[in-house]
Amino acid sequence: MRSKLAILSLVLLAGIASACGNKTGSGTTNGAGGGTAATPTPTAAAATYPNAQLLADVKWVEEHAKDANLKIIDARSKGYDQGHIPGAVSVNAGLLKDAKNNTIVSNTAFTELFQKAGVNSDSIVLVYDEGGAGNAATRIFYGLEYYGLKDKVKILNGGILAWTSAGKDLSTDVPAPAKGNFTAVANEKLITTKAQLLAANLAQCTIVDTRSSKEFTGEDLRGNKNGGHVNGAVNTEWSEAIDQNPADGVPKFKSNKDLTDIYTKAGVTDKEKTIIPYCQTNIRGAHTYFTLRLLGFKDVRPYEGSMAEWANADDAPLVK
Repeated sequence: MRSKLAILSLVLLAGIASACGNKTGSGTTNGAGGGTAATPTPTAAAATYPNAQLLADVKWVEEHAKDANLKIIDARSKGYDQGHIPGAVSVNAGLLKDAKNNTIVSNTAFTELFQKAGVNSDSIVLVYDEGGAGNAATRIFYGLEYYGLKDKVKILNGGILAWTSAGKDLSTDVPAPAKGNFTAVANEKLITTKAQLLAANLAQCTIVDTRSSKEFTGEDLRGNKNGGHVNGAVNTEWSEAIDQNPADGVPKFKSNKDLTDIYTKAGVTDKEKTIIPYCQTNIRGAHTYFTLRLLGFKDVRPYEGSMAEWANADDAPLVK
């Protein structure tokens, strides 16, 4: 019995260590992955991002739209039938959440969803949403990276608004892609659980609350039983990453310098450290996951359960 307990303890400790500070075998690279699709020519604003290849612009989409291994996904919850980028398949980002268990859907459900969208194991996936304050595309970006397509997913900077503002045509044709062979395999180094967060060592990780300031202080409960934030968390709202008043009228990610200044001010500076973003359901947290990936942070592990789980659990302490 004692030997079994000892083994169990070691397993739990290993899981906790993997949540903060254990970089071994993270598999993080700066390449686009797959080696089958050209790296996008970054826009001038994006050229200085450490991981600029994660952002695509309209020109890149036009140049690669007919690539055999490129899959374009429209992540919007509405508007697809009225017009979408030609060749895009609709995948509602809301389908990625298992709300009953406060987690991302199972690998089986995820596999089925994206095989139906025509995604293969060697696909390069371009995802877009409405742009501006949209965060559906980055939610799908996170889900695909977590389930095995690390460095094979790109976001269209500015979303469909960038496409239409450039005068590009929309289509109402609905593609019928052949079933893909993608199989979801979870990368546990890209996620944080409640147990791991409870045991997190603040000397080894940085916890980032991506919600509004009122949610952070507990003034806005957002329907939760308890209010406040995780002990030690810094508050940087996810939407701060987007320039909402650009000269061309198309909100896009802020420059590398501006984003770096935002996170430096919040104390998020060590790119080797484990970063744990969270929000209410890891929609906004996933957006910050993408932003930090863009900036070159090497170990970002969102808390998938977020406040929907934490703020309604009796054993999860909150600070106001």
